[in-house]
Amino acid sequence: MEWKGRKGSSNVEDARGRSGGGSLGGGRGGMGMSLLTIIGRKFGIKGILIAIVAGVVLWKLGIVDPSMFLGGSPTSSAPAKISPEEEERYLFVGVVLKDTEDVWDKEFARIGRTYEKPILQVYRGSTSTACGPGKAESGPFYCPGDRKIYIDLSFYDELAKTFEAPGDFAQAYVVAHEVGHHIQKLLGTSDKVNARRGQPDFNEYSVRLELQADFYSGVWAHHNSRYLEQGDIQEAMRAANAIGDDAIQKKMQGRVVPHSFTHGTSEQRMRWFNKGLQSGKIEDGDTFSMPYSQL
Repeated sequence: MEWKGRKGSSNVEDARGRSGGGSLGGGRGGMGMSLLTIIGRKFGIKGILIAIVAGVVLWKLGIVDPSMFLGGSPTSSAPAKISPEEEERYLFVGVVLKDTEDVWDKEFARIGRTYEKPILQVYRGSTSTACGPGKAESGPFYCPGDRKIYIDLSFYDELAKTFEAPGDFAQAYVVAHEVGHHIQKLLGTSDKVNARRGQPDFNEYSVRLELQADFYSGVWAHHNSRYLEQGDIQEAMRAANAIGDDAIQKKMQGRVVPHSFTHGTSEQRMRWFNKGLQSGKIEDGDTFSMPYSQL
């Protein structure tokens, strides 16, 4: 994929210098305990309980680090030690995000909508989000609560080694897929699916949601064909194949359990990515109207 020298997005948030997963830096952990002490002395146990509840709410909103109230380790905002390889990956995801912004600006305008751009946060290890704590081992994810995409760049090592899906376009596909979830949030699709949580068919609707995000990543690839190099589409297909529910289950537990699928099979994921690649139109990605067996 041709990306070097191209403009990156201004909506990338670098959180690699933060430790402890806090939303705000500042080394205020020690002050947090004294704050609760002061509140306790002045307002008693009720005051402390109110402060803790308020702290949890503000943490869920991504406004404060809970260590401010609970006296945990201070969040560090010291400069991160960044290798040239990691910095290149950081610049790369910025370019990919900018490409998605350009594509979806035009696609939303074509259907009479305005595209609201997401934030992509690059972090290390763990981070706090409006959806709860985020951890690197969970892989890249989208949080609809704060409309942010989160990625620990070390995931790309796992993608290459564990899932045997190397290549920059495979890495770009991962970002484009998470942007697909943002599109679903903007269109109200993900809210409708989440409303079915707890229903017997929720897993099936989760699969439909994931396959649609794969379709949207294919739409992005369709509109970025001028930047593609030989083998790029194969890289994306290899990534989609590697992270299918059946492939992961077989690799991790030695057997496949179809009723537990939440993302779709390898074949389905490749097929819906390819549909988006061929179509290039957002409206052709309806994974919800057809029978589940025909996905």
